[in-house]
Amino acid sequence: MSDAFTTRILHIATGSAETVVDLTQDCESFLREAAAGRDGLLNVFVPHATAGIAVLETGAGSDDDLLAALHTLLPADDRWQHRHGSPGHGRDHVLPALVPPHATLPVVGGSLELGTWQSVCLVDTNRDNPHRQVRLSFLG
Repeated sequence: MSDAFTTRILHIATGSAETVVDLTQDCESFLREAAAGRDGLLNVFVPHATAGIAVLETGAGSDDDLLAALHTLLPADDRWQHRHGSPGHGRDHVLPALVPPHATLPVVGGSLELGTWQSVCLVDTNRDNPHRQVRLSFLG
């Protein structure tokens, strides 16, 4: 693979509760090595049918607000056609339609160009899968 494209897989333990995991530091660490001061794009991708990637503020309650909103939009009950796993698990398979499994972000001078309060986050409502992979890819 050329220096123009570099990729790495993160292994994230999400546990058995709905969660938002801030990946921003992992992304920045990856870019220090992969981008080496260059401009380009960072793609963040979660190869799971029940998780997504979001760019949002964390630490001030927005991450909990997101989970609450998803719980309201996608209640964990028996309405879902997809019925394996824990009760209401079918909703987890609808999540990626609302929180997509990817984000592509600008990199300038080797650093993420995020707004002041923006963070890159893994969103996981699936209590049945406590381990996730996230692929970081830099193109520059």
